[in-house]
Amino acid sequence: MSRPNSVEAEKLARCTARALGGEYTVDGVRRLSGGASRETWAFDAHSTLDGVAATEHLVLRRDPGASSGQIGRSTEFLLLDAVGRAGAPVPLVRFLLEADDALGDGFVMERIEGETIARRILRDEEYAHARPLLAAQCGEIAALIHAIDTAGLPHLDVLGPHEQIAQYRSLVEAFGEAHPAFELAFRWLESHAPEAPAGGPRLVHGDFRNGNFIVGPEGIRSVLDWELSHLGDPAEDFGWLCVRSWRFGVNDKLVGGFGDLEDLLTAYNAAGGTGVDAERVRYWEIFGTLKWGVICQMQCASHVHGIVRSVENAMLGRRVAETEWDLLNLITGDDPGPDPTWSLPALAANSSSLTIHDSPSAQLLVEAVREFLEKDVMPNTEGRISFHARVASNALRMVERELGIGHDVNEHARTHLATLLGFDAPLADLLQALAASIRNGADHDAPTITAVRELVRAKLLVSDPTYTDPT
Repeated sequence: MSRPNSVEAEKLARCTARALGGEYTVDGVRRLSGGASRETWAFDAHSTLDGVAATEHLVLRRDPGASSGQIGRSTEFLLLDAVGRAGAPVPLVRFLLEADDALGDGFVMERIEGETIARRILRDEEYAHARPLLAAQCGEIAALIHAIDTAGLPHLDVLGPHEQIAQYRSLVEAFGEAHPAFELAFRWLESHAPEAPAGGPRLVHGDFRNGNFIVGPEGIRSVLDWELSHLGDPAEDFGWLCVRSWRFGVNDKLVGGFGDLEDLLTAYNAAGGTGVDAERVRYWEIFGTLKWGVICQMQCASHVHGIVRSVENAMLGRRVAETEWDLLNLITGDDPGPDPTWSLPALAANSSSLTIHDSPSAQLLVEAVREFLEKDVMPNTEGRISFHARVASNALRMVERELGIGHDVNEHARTHLATLLGFDAPLADLLQALAASIRNGADHDAPTITAVRELVRAKLLVSDPTYTDPT
C-alpha cells in the first residue's frame, strides 16, 4: 500500500467503523512529534451504542515503506498482540489498516497517556520520583519480554551478532561513504562476538531505549516501537539501552541516562532473567553504537534521495560523527586529547573578503535565518513544528561553522592523511584508502588509531564542537 500525504478524520472514521463495528466520528487528529522513520497520529474516535456515548483515544502508526531490519506492520501488529497477552506493558492493538482504507500501511492501537520525550523524562520535576525506579523497571520488563515463548509469536528473523554485522556492513558498503571508525568497529565486533545465548535465541525488542517508553510519575507505563524485533541475544536490548545517544546528555548514568547497570541487571535476574552479564552488555553497547551510526546514514539517505524529505532526517547524517567518537572511546579507550602533530592551527572565520557579492555574507545570511527560527518560530509554536524548528536552527549553526572553518579543516585532514598513507590524492580518495586498509586487515597501530580519532574530531568541530568534551 502506498502512503497518502495526509491523514483525514473522515477516512479514520470509516476504517474504525469497518474494523470495530458501529458508527464513528473522529476528531483531534494530530501528528505527534518524534519518529524519524515512522508517522504517529493521535485521534479520538466517538461512538454511540444504545444511547450511551463512548470515546476511544487511539493512535495510528504508519510508515513510508519498509526499512532494513524492520518487520512488516502486520507482523508488528501480531507481535504486539502476543506480547500483550503474555503480560508485557504494551498498548492494546485495535486493528490493521486495509488497502481500501486509503491510509497507507499501518495499524491502530490504544493511546496511553504519559511522556515519551526523553529529555523531559530525564529533567522535568514531574518525573523526579520515577527516574530512580526506571532502571529496575526496565530490568523487570525485559525479563518478561525475554521469557516469552517464541513458539507463540509471528515469524521473526534469528539475528545473532554475525548476521547483524553482515547486515550493517552491507549497508555501509551500499552508501559508499568512507568511515574508517566504522571499519575499526566492525573488526572489533567480529573478533569479540559472544557465543550464542544458553537456551537458544529469545525474543529481542530491538529498540529498547529511553524515548520508546511511555513514562508517568510512577514509572514506565508502556513499551513502544517493536518494528526492530527479532530473535537473538537478550543482552542486545540492554546494550542498546546503554548507548550514549540514548542517554540524551546525562552521560554519568549508563542506563538510558537514568540508572546504573547494576540496578538493571539485579532487577532482571530477580525477575527471572538469565544469561546476561556486564561483559555481554558492553559488547552489545558497542554494536548498538555502530548500529545507530548506520541508521543515521539510512535516515539521511531517505532525505537525500527524496523518500522522506525531513530536516530531522537530513541532520541525522551529521550525527554519524558522534557515534564514531563513541566507538573509538569504547574500543580504544577514552580520548587522550588532541594529538599535537594533528592540532589545527588557529582558525579564523572566513572573512568573505574575496567575493563579488554584496553584504551580508553567506554566514550572516544563515545567521539571520537561524535567529528568526529561534526568536520568532520556536517560542510561538509547539509539538512537531517547534521540534523541527529547533532541529533546523541546529542545522544552520552547523552551516555557519562549516562556512567559517570547513575548508581549513578539510585541507588540514587531507595533508595529514597523505603523509600517513604515503601518497597524495583528493581527500575522498584518501579516506577510502584508509577505510579499505583497515577493512582488509591492516594493523591497528597507534598512527592509524590517532588518524581515525583526529579525523572524527575534525568532523565534530563543525557538527558539534562540544561533543568531545569530557563527560
